[in-house]
Amino acid sequence: MHTLNASPAAPLTASPLSAGRQAFVYFLATFAISWLGAFLLVARQLLHHQPIPKFTGLMMFPVMLLGPSACGIFLIWYFDGRAGVCNFFARLSPSKIRPRLLAALLIPPSLILLVLFALKTFVTPVYAPNRFFIGAGFGLVAGFFEELGWTGFALPRMFAASKNWFAPAILLGVIWGCWHIPVIDYLGTATPHGAAWLPFFLAFTAAMTAIRVLVAWLYAQTQSIVLAQLMHAFSTASFVVFSPAAASAQQEAFWYFIYAAALWLLVLVLKSTGRFGPTPSPSIQTPTV
Repeated sequence: MHTLNASPAAPLTASPLSAGRQAFVYFLATFAISWLGAFLLVARQLLHHQPIPKFTGLMMFPVMLLGPSACGIFLIWYFDGRAGVCNFFARLSPSKIRPRLLAALLIPPSLILLVLFALKTFVTPVYAPNRFFIGAGFGLVAGFFEELGWTGFALPRMFAASKNWFAPAILLGVIWGCWHIPVIDYLGTATPHGAAWLPFFLAFTAAMTAIRVLVAWLYAQTQSIVLAQLMHAFSTASFVVFSPAAASAQQEAFWYFIYAAALWLLVLVLKSTGRFGPTPSPSIQTPTV
């Protein structure tokens, strides 16, 4: 059983109240920068009531990446000073990765392929997995930049503000899912989602929240931002590579829902069997102020 241990490089912590406030500041700044950047990119089309080209919609995503990454790095420096920046780079060291935990990276692609092959066999061949392998690069970019903030800054603060790690991980997952709202109509292959927008968004957020729990679990054991980046990258890449190209918007929302259910089943099994380890002490989770 893997359990949570304190990182030798971790400095003293902020108080729970201070850590919670810092996380709140981070979320406000991240959403403001990301959503404002996305709006400015498509403002002309919106103001003239013109449709947004799919390419322009996709370009909102790299613009939005500035929010979580830049805010995370700046606020670490602002709240924690030089010691916090040093700690941040220490948590970016590949040496913090436990090799035996790398197997967890196979969870997203394995479950996605399992769901799609099952739906292809028992429902309709339209769910046959795609093989858009060049799209894996999208996962690498998203995972690298986003986790500088979500895991590098927000998650440790949320750990410190709570009596356990599981509830903060769920909350961060919901926030993370909502952060995608400006680009949600350009995610997946069946875009725009039309009447299936809300079901797709709910299924997507449910899946992302479960992934965030797994990311938090890996980080809680290792203090490794790199491992969180890799888990995020594998998750996003699996969506891009394997999403069925011929699925309708309704079919896409459906398979996302089945995938989310499979992820949550796995999470509940891991939690109920003690694989997540004991509840960590919040006092070891966040850098000092």
